Amino acid sequence: MKTASHAFTERMAARFETFDRTIEARLDLVFSKLITGLKYAFIAVMVLYLAVCILSLSHKIVSFTLDQGALDFRSIKMILTDGLFVLIVIAITRTFLIRSAFNYALTLLEIGFVVIIRKLILLDTVPEETGLMLVLSLTSTLFFLLIVYIHNLRRRWNREDGAGD
Repeated sequence: MKTASHAFTERMAARFETFDRTIEARLDLVFSKLITGLKYAFIAVMVLYLAVCILSLSHKIVSFTLDQGALDFRSIKMILTDGLFVLIVIAITRTFLIRSAFNYALTLLEIGFVVIIRKLILLDTVPEETGLMLVLSLTSTLFFLLIVYIHNLRRRWNREDGAGD
């Protein structure tokens, strides 16, 4: 009697485990499709936002030029910061389409570089913020050097892969 109930318990446990794996696989598939759909919806929203940013930047350039002729420093600074913002939005939107972790990390490094440069351009040069500007400058230099180094490594790896074939 004990062995029969033990066998029954094992069969029920095996059936429950199979049922659990089936439900888990189906839920994984449903959630994966849901997340993929939301990802593409978010990409579409970001592309629309990017189009608005580009149109806004274009309008600002045209209207400043028509109003002033030769642009003054304040207007050029405003256009440059808006242009850098558009570059940031482009880079962020592009990261959603990257599948390679290496390319994703490199793109995030490039975004960080542009964000720091934008911050440096926006900062007013006052003596109290000299330390902050120095740290941001050193950080942007480090990011730039890392980007150049990684691009050179990639080029060397591509040459080595081509020579090995």
